[in-house]
Amino acid sequence: MSGTLGADPVVTREPGGALAVVPASRPPAVLASAPPTDPDVPGWVRGAPDADAARWDLVMAVVLFLGSLLSMVLFRVAGAYEDVAEGWVAALLLATTTLPLAVRRRWPSAVLLAVATSFIVGQALTVPETLLSNIALFCAMYTVGAWETHRRRAVLVRAVVVVAMFTWLMVALFIAATDPELSEQMPDQVGVFSPFVSFTLLQLLTNALYFAGAWWFGEHSWRSARDRARTQWRTHLLVLERRRGEEQAVALERLRLARELHDAVAHHVSLMGVQAAAARTVLTSDPERATAALGHVEDAARDAVRELHGILGMLRDSGAPEPVTDGVGDGLGSGEALASLDVARVPELVGRAREAGLAVTFQEIGERRRLRPIASLNLYRIAQEALTNTRKHAGEGVRADVRLRWLADEVELEVSDDGGTGRRLRAVPSTGMGLVGMRERVAADGGTFEAVRRRSGGFVVRVRLPLGTQDGVAVAATPTTTEDDA
Repeated sequence: MSGTLGADPVVTREPGGALAVVPASRPPAVLASAPPTDPDVPGWVRGAPDADAARWDLVMAVVLFLGSLLSMVLFRVAGAYEDVAEGWVAALLLATTTLPLAVRRRWPSAVLLAVATSFIVGQALTVPETLLSNIALFCAMYTVGAWETHRRRAVLVRAVVVVAMFTWLMVALFIAATDPELSEQMPDQVGVFSPFVSFTLLQLLTNALYFAGAWWFGEHSWRSARDRARTQWRTHLLVLERRRGEEQAVALERLRLARELHDAVAHHVSLMGVQAAAARTVLTSDPERATAALGHVEDAARDAVRELHGILGMLRDSGAPEPVTDGVGDGLGSGEALASLDVARVPELVGRAREAGLAVTFQEIGERRRLRPIASLNLYRIAQEALTNTRKHAGEGVRADVRLRWLADEVELEVSDDGGTGRRLRAVPSTGMGLVGMRERVAADGGTFEAVRRRSGGFVVRVRLPLGTQDGVAVAATPTTTEDDA
């Protein structure tokens, strides 16, 4: 007589947290994962169900059909209805009410219209079954809200079904009100509500709750699926961001290695070029000086091979250092060769430059402090690059000065030259990477960098790096100098 008269649906939970009314024997459906698309863009649709969900829908539809046949037989035996429909007609209507649920997620709107039509026809022909038919109708209406990809169509179809159901309820109530046999059975009672009015209000309230619940649970399932899609989309964006960060980290590491290679190669090749030119100049007039210059070339080549081996060793998959086997190395492993380059070796660097013929002095002021390994390496490289630039771009007879000052909370490195007095000898063409590399090193350590030409001639490179939290206290006023003029 009504859409929910005698119905007792079972409430269970759909995947994703949405509630649905289904028979207790129905297994949970497994939904297909949503594609990585932005769910907030217009036109977003829920991902199609997978094969497991389709199989469970088929099982549910068959179980509901068989259960409705059993329920119809029990209602007939109990004699709850009079003048019921023929058995084959009732079975056919129950089949068209329950079996379309097998494809409810694929064509939800069409399934709801088919189930609602069969339900109304079955009520009109007095099919003696209301329990599982109501469950099937609830499930079909819920599915439209949860799976219909066209949301306007979902609203329209459900609205049409609700209006049709309430219209049929009004017709059924009118028929009952005008039935003389039913009016004779209704007892006379004085009060606010007569038995018939109470029965009518109960039917209206039950149907209102029934359809409101189906509508709300369907919309809740759709919103839950959209929230899951948002989570998947944000996870997808995070993965892309992580990959982009990894690519940037690789690019920065390549840039750092390229800078290390430039500093090592430019320094040693420039030194070899200068010494080779000097050896060629005095080869016939002063063989001893030529021999000494070629010895410096050999030493520079050995140092270059060792440093290149150390830098390229970082690119190996294995962490075990390998010894230099070129016959001219000193047997240091790749990790040791790179780690040994720090600010403590700046005096040694100055000494090698002096042996190569550059007039250079070194002065260290203040008490030496412990630096972070990368900052110490950067200071060494900056001093190396500055001396290399002096040899490459200054004139003959140039004098250079290297000063390392340990201040209260900073360390300052200054490399200056007077520009020389003779002609310039550029053994290696400039690439413009020297100053850029030094500036990048200083920026990475949070320091300041200055490279300017002196008014009196020459060039000054000045670097200041913060010490940060280090052990000990700096004594800037107590000079401990090492000063030798070439």
